[in-house]
Amino acid sequence: MRVHVRVPASSANLGPGFDSLGLALALYNEVTAEEADGVRVKIEGDGAGRLAGNERNVVARGVSAAYEAVGHRFRGCTLTCVNRIPLARGLGSSAAAWVGGLVAGNLLLGSPLDRSALLVLAARAEGHPDNVAAALFGGLTVSAGGTDGAIAVPLPVPGNLHWVALIPEITSATSEARAVLPASVPREDAVFNVQRVALLLAALQAARFDVLGTALADRLHQPYRVRLFPWLPAVADAARKAGALGCVLSGAGPALLAVVAGAEGETVARAMEEALSRAGVRGAARALAVDREGAVAAMLSDSA
Repeated sequence: MRVHVRVPASSANLGPGFDSLGLALALYNEVTAEEADGVRVKIEGDGAGRLAGNERNVVARGVSAAYEAVGHRFRGCTLTCVNRIPLARGLGSSAAAWVGGLVAGNLLLGSPLDRSALLVLAARAEGHPDNVAAALFGGLTVSAGGTDGAIAVPLPVPGNLHWVALIPEITSATSEARAVLPASVPREDAVFNVQRVALLLAALQAARFDVLGTALADRLHQPYRVRLFPWLPAVADAARKAGALGCVLSGAGPALLAVVAGAEGETVARAMEEALSRAGVRGAARALAVDREGAVAAMLSDSA
């Protein structure tokens, strides 16, 4: 039996929602898997020639984790991974790999694990639930660590908002972006973020786009990560001046995500590219729709 899985990119945090908010975006990795003796991985697209082609590959480890979770011996698998999500940019490439492998392995086993169980496994593997929740469920997800590992609630996203991702050519390791964060923050900063994340969720559900600029502000991670990405304030300012309601670091960066109401997406994209170029960094901006399905899996016929 062969199975096929499509997994969306994701943007975590959305400004104030550190390690809790994730947004699935319509940029996809695909995985085709079938059982085999030993592990062989063929990679097309981003990471070809660089990512592991054996059992160390994250997608293969995800397949193996699904088998282990149900107590089924894992002999191996043959994988074909088509990667469109850029690596190490803050768009959930690692989460997509874990989710793709787990969902593929689960389907090969006959789907004994539900999405909640897959979320727990993915969050444990990834280290935090925000990106994996969005990749699994699609749309906007609110997630948290719980006694069972992780919980998540998907929420609707207004369809008349547009999202623009600026993807620099430089990369960033999540570990490095976390290393610059302080061990504690002032109480007023914590209160600031609690207020903003609550306002952000309320604004999105009530379509109060007039307050999104305020709601997207953050004091927990972006002020510290700006030392890694010193061009962030200038690019975000350029996005807002071009019509964006707000612009935030996507996950741990270096990608940025701007939100736009109406049809100014291309204008915002060009403004962000130009501001990044003036800072001496190359990159490309693109408008991305919200993915509303999350990971989608199907069995393939022998002729497919």
